[in-house]
Amino acid sequence: MIPLATAVLAVALGAGQSQDEKPGGDAHLSRATQLVREQLYEAAAGEYEAALTSRQNDPRIHLQYAVCLLNLGRNEEARKEFEKVRDMAGESRYVTYYLGRIDLLANNYQSAIKRLGAVAANPPFPDTAFHLGVAYASFGDDKAAIQWLEQAVKALPRDYRVHYRLARAYSSAGREQDAGQEYAVYNRLLSEHKNTEKGARECSDALRTQPATSAREVCYHMFDPNDPEKLTVLGQLLGEGGAYELALDPLQRATGLDAKSFEAWHDLGLTYFRLERYAEARAPLEKAVDLRPEFYGSVVLLGGTLYILGDDEAALPVLEHALRLKPSDTETAAVVEKLRAAQKKQ
Repeated sequence: MIPLATAVLAVALGAGQSQDEKPGGDAHLSRATQLVREQLYEAAAGEYEAALTSRQNDPRIHLQYAVCLLNLGRNEEARKEFEKVRDMAGESRYVTYYLGRIDLLANNYQSAIKRLGAVAANPPFPDTAFHLGVAYASFGDDKAAIQWLEQAVKALPRDYRVHYRLARAYSSAGREQDAGQEYAVYNRLLSEHKNTEKGARECSDALRTQPATSAREVCYHMFDPNDPEKLTVLGQLLGEGGAYELALDPLQRATGLDAKSFEAWHDLGLTYFRLERYAEARAPLEKAVDLRPEFYGSVVLLGGTLYILGDDEAALPVLEHALRLKPSDTETAAVVEKLRAAQKKQ
């Protein structure tokens, strides 16, 4: 979405002038544009910087550079560039949108709501309502969050991220039936995304056919340092491909961006467990269980982790809860009986 957004905003700023009208820096700008298409943002940033040495007063280049910086997660640098665009070209709903998104990433929810709300009636991009809904949810206003996320679902019906956030907002508001329906849509769309989206497919193929270091480069074309849902998907793909060490970084980033993301915490704990780093698996699994105490997969994984760590006192109630969630689990039942017997002997 971001490279396209750059093009839209460039036109809005009157960037449709010919190269003859704006000499200097065009070779760098051309290379930067191509690098952005290839999602090679670090190299593109260098080209934009070079272009700006001769065209410091061109708001188009500052804009494209700002979006590139945002793709790299260099958000405060991006903010300064967007502010330069505003100073040069005047107020713009496009720049207001981006500044609102940066406020949201900086956990400045009130400012994000103000900025994104100011452009929501005439949204510059289809995901405006989505980011506004996330801002309201993060601020603790479930009613407004649901209002805007329901609008976002209409605008982006096949975006798994939108259904996931709406499900969470419903759950927070106590609307568990509605939440369950949205989680079901989210899981279906997420599965389709993993199987059909070009970047995800290339990542999966690379993990099957290439060495880990080469596969990492392919998979990180999906990498968006500001999107916890996409980071979680990247971590899941890497984990499904057996690249557990590589999966840790995007999952850790995802939990840092969205501390209430059950999926990110669960997958982080699962990845540590697969790596047999049980002490490190404990905290993220505890967080996952705290967020969704009725999800059997997280509960039994936490119980197993505590048991492996030798913390039988903590493991027993967790595994008993897992057994209540899934009474047919004979392996867990056997461990529970063993722990109960040991407890009676004490």
